Amino acid sequence: MRITRTGRSGRRAAVLATSALTASALLLTGCSDDSGSDASDSNGNITLTVADFGQFGYKEADLFAKYHKLHPNITVKEQTTANEQDYYPKLLQQLNTGSGLADVTGIEVGRIKEVVDTQAAKFTDLSKTIDVNDWVSWKEKQATAADGTVIGAGTDIGPMSLCYRTDLFKQAGLPTDREAVAKAVAGGWEDYLKLGEQFKKKAPSGTYFMDSASAMYNAVVSSSAQQYYDASGKAIYKDSPSVQQGWNLAAEAASKKLTQGLPQFTDAWTAALRKGTVATVACPAWMAGQISTNSGDAFKGKWDIAKAPGSTAANWGGSFLAVPKSGKHAKEAAELVKWLTAPEQQAEVFKAIGVFPSNKGAYDLASVKDAKLPYFSDAPIGQIYADEAKSIPEAVLGPKDATIKDTISTQINNMEQRGTKPADAWKAATDQIDKVIG
Repeated sequence: MRITRTGRSGRRAAVLATSALTASALLLTGCSDDSGSDASDSNGNITLTVADFGQFGYKEADLFAKYHKLHPNITVKEQTTANEQDYYPKLLQQLNTGSGLADVTGIEVGRIKEVVDTQAAKFTDLSKTIDVNDWVSWKEKQATAADGTVIGAGTDIGPMSLCYRTDLFKQAGLPTDREAVAKAVAGGWEDYLKLGEQFKKKAPSGTYFMDSASAMYNAVVSSSAQQYYDASGKAIYKDSPSVQQGWNLAAEAASKKLTQGLPQFTDAWTAALRKGTVATVACPAWMAGQISTNSGDAFKGKWDIAKAPGSTAANWGGSFLAVPKSGKHAKEAAELVKWLTAPEQQAEVFKAIGVFPSNKGAYDLASVKDAKLPYFSDAPIGQIYADEAKSIPEAVLGPKDATIKDTISTQINNMEQRGTKPADAWKAATDQIDKVIG
């Protein structure tokens, strides 16, 4: 989700293994201006470039080296930009000018609708290469244009859970068993706030029930099929029931001071995890890596993972790999995408960094279905996330989903940090959004 994904759709930085959980520093290289599209020699050897953002896990899973062994004439080089907010404008510029594009390019789920609607003609139709039925049904539909062209193959998804500190829950007199915690919030995010009020009564000094109300907001909206746009493409975020519910719950959390008010992936947020002041985090699959990396060895075994609040599954995050038509080796690039997004390779990435596969075939592999996280008290994440993934509703996406979400999240942070009144914060958010989307 790539330590950041459109600002607040964050990527994990930790390396997660099913047999052991380890944390390592993420080394990111700057995005090169050179395109590998014409890199070849007289012997038929070619170089394919893959442009992505944050952490897709291919380096950690050693997939490019494995591909070279299978195809000795092909060398794959990765161009990584740390922040998706920097990556996406550059991608649009490259698409508009027709130069500088890599052979394979990553696209974040918050951008995919805009790319499908405005840039589909510039990408290879991957339906000729992949079988879209191999993915969870809603995933490939997100990358499918009106004429049936499929411009992206799904990499990961972000099925939702709830990460929580068992030691802090115990000190506050709350249940610690993951099944009991799931039962306590089974009624939805409203129950989650009630649990937070119970926590606050006996909370250890200096601790907070949740890290960020904006994170909870994103989790609430992500559980709905209707979010910021309707099926006709009209922006409906002002009247969307899921947005209204998420906003009201966030305002309530802020007013009751159940949150530490820390925008995710900021220095203050990572410091809070390191100091152990946060009791719960809304947890899409990729978030476990962020928590384990920033919490460190001191809190290993003190975190656990329970089913997300409510009965409706949610997805937060996920990306795609696409092949620009302008590349000199589009056929080879498409075959690389097919291989990278196949079940076996998605399972390897899951083992390496914890991002959950979108290819259904991976769910039956032992390395996925039997996966547990020692850092999180051996939480059976393979089971938790696979069950969630199969029932996630097909969300209606819009071209400015990421912009709308980030703008609203910023105003939720203002309610938490500055005490901005909900009505004023909502007006500020909608005014800014309207200027962008018209």
